[in-house]
Amino acid sequence: MQIRYCNKCLFPETKPDLHFNDEGICSACVAAGEKDKNIDWKEREKQFLEITAHYKKKPNETGWDCIIPVSGGKDSTYQAYYMKEVCGMNPLCVCFETTSVTEIGQRNLDNIAKMGMDVIHFKKNYSAYKSMVIEGFKRVGDEMWPNHIGIFTIPVMVAVKFNIPLIIWGENSQQEYGGPNLESVRSRTLNRQWLEEYGGLLGNRIQDMVGVNGITKKDLTPYFYPSDEDIDRVGVTGIFLGHYFFWDARKQLEIVKKHGFAVKQDGPIEGTYTNYENLDEKLVGLHDYLKFVKYGFGRATDHACIDIRNKRLTREEGLKLVKEYDGKYPHYAVGEFINYSGMSKQEIDEVIDSFTNPILFAQDSSGKFIKDNQGNLQRNFEVK
Repeated sequence: MQIRYCNKCLFPETKPDLHFNDEGICSACVAAGEKDKNIDWKEREKQFLEITAHYKKKPNETGWDCIIPVSGGKDSTYQAYYMKEVCGMNPLCVCFETTSVTEIGQRNLDNIAKMGMDVIHFKKNYSAYKSMVIEGFKRVGDEMWPNHIGIFTIPVMVAVKFNIPLIIWGENSQQEYGGPNLESVRSRTLNRQWLEEYGGLLGNRIQDMVGVNGITKKDLTPYFYPSDEDIDRVGVTGIFLGHYFFWDARKQLEIVKKHGFAVKQDGPIEGTYTNYENLDEKLVGLHDYLKFVKYGFGRATDHACIDIRNKRLTREEGLKLVKEYDGKYPHYAVGEFINYSGMSKQEIDEVIDSFTNPILFAQDSSGKFIKDNQGNLQRNFEVK
């Protein structure tokens, strides 16, 4: 079979909500073109400084000026650095505990406090969360499903509880990776509607988890977005830093490395060619592989497309990297998921196969997916 690919980057037509214009350019590249040509970044910076000045407390006042959701990753470390060192604000950093943290991820999270900021690390109900991890894996093919919710709801809850209206998010993922329409990529705010439409919930809602392994609605308290009344009372406003400043992850990486951020020294992250993304989570390779079996592209494609748009790679160079790194069976992450979930490798593989697209990947006469001795699928398509 033939898959249509963007003429500028390597995004395929199988990517959900991606659109191509008449010139065969994908919506992510169109959004990147807006960043390069149609945005007055000086004016955007002026707007941002006006917003932050409104929320910044006077020198003789105590309290926090804004909330920064953090994971310890390069992006949230940069957000914290920027608001503290460049904007002179006193941020409260809020971390929703990831599923299975890596040693380097914990070190990078601890480093944010060492940079001179207060950090709240939310440790969730392990039993309820684990049940949702396994159910999310089986139900929608995403073992990180509850994490996608918690990273958005907990910072907003803290904003309401501590009466801190301003929340600073990082990149607008719809702008960097392509969204269903230009309205989503032009948005400067993150609210309940954005979370439900673009937050990666895959059609599942937190209410759907009530009853799973005896989970009650009270058990799910951290995952419910605060009420509109509470949001309006506090005046919570969540804005994307990437809306006001040109978002360039590699340039930002070099800045945060000077402030103690560590990268993986023994090679790239499983599933891609970079050593600085998704450092905090042991299961990220499984998460990215599930995207690959559903849609025929993985994390290496995401990274190559960003590097192509930022003119660090040619399309041909990106193509070589995608062919080398995308779609490899995630042995490390699956091993970690066996330890975390208690499921066997056979059970995990059966779930993965249930989400594998039979149009994209070859099957034998009995309907089993054809794999090599490393567990890698045989594709029915060529990346080109």
